[in-house]
Amino acid sequence: MSDSVSTSVATSVATSGSEFETPKAILLLGATATGKTAIALSLAQRWPIEIISIDSALVYREMDIGTAKPSIAERTLVTHHLVDIIDPSESYSTARFANDCRRLVDEIRARKKVPLIVGGTMLYARALMRGLDALPVASPQVRARLDAEAAIIGWPAMHEKLAQVDPLTAARLPPNDSQRIQRALEVFELSGHAISSLFGISAIAPLPCTTVSLEPADRAVLHHRIAVRFDAMLAQGFIDEVKALKLRGDLSPELPAMRCVGYRQAWEYLDGHYDLAQLRERGIVATRQLAKRQLTWLRTMPIEHRLEAPIQLTNSVEASNHCVNKLHPLVDSIFNSLNAKL
Repeated sequence: MSDSVSTSVATSVATSGSEFETPKAILLLGATATGKTAIALSLAQRWPIEIISIDSALVYREMDIGTAKPSIAERTLVTHHLVDIIDPSESYSTARFANDCRRLVDEIRARKKVPLIVGGTMLYARALMRGLDALPVASPQVRARLDAEAAIIGWPAMHEKLAQVDPLTAARLPPNDSQRIQRALEVFELSGHAISSLFGISAIAPLPCTTVSLEPADRAVLHHRIAVRFDAMLAQGFIDEVKALKLRGDLSPELPAMRCVGYRQAWEYLDGHYDLAQLRERGIVATRQLAKRQLTWLRTMPIEHRLEAPIQLTNSVEASNHCVNKLHPLVDSIFNSLNAKL
């Protein structure tokens, strides 16, 4: 993969959202274990930056080890946002992220600093880059009632109900796609409109930002890093972390927090479904699958600057500096253009 940062740096103000808008932030995306956090911290040592996490797992409190959350020391060194903001019993939607992120970008810019949005939740990234349709936010009460109804009549029957009110959506969904059937029925109940009729109506505008991705040249090296990191999590007490969450008594494997990669597998291990070796294997495989999905997303997204993730370098400081040096002219240009608008 060839690095594209050096191309048109001086004129890099065309961004996602609108090609005529000056970027308000830098969006740094990458698959898991590609060194995003270390690079972001290195960038923040050279420029007045505040970091906004774009990670659907880092929002949860009490989930530190399995999410590879930046340490307290790292968060003290550089201000991080959207980390440790909700309890694992709660849910955090794409719409809430998009609104929170836009608000934080404005607040950071008002402090004369550059917002650096960093992470790998590609659904959130798409919401920033494309905007978000005018869909109602999730209702726990409606979802609970739909789940209860589905438990009695089954999801194929719920699919038939959907076909009566939204035949277009029902036609593209298989009868057992419970998550999407539930969402479509929920949207109809809350808004009175078929979800298919609401797509394309922008409720949250795109955020003008310069986009950078970290993409590995060698999948085998990335897979090795994933295995090493999962082993380190186990050594740091990941199982005890999940055990403490399980002992709370108010959490279940069906919650979004407990569906995070690694946590689902650890919960099943604690339930006696398999042994420690199988937990390790399943956790690593699940993380590899996550990385594959993230890289697939990145290939389809209109990223301006694609960098080869420096994962071949074993020294983390050297790896971070390698990438920061390549990003230097880009970030310097964006910083100057942002500062000019402050």
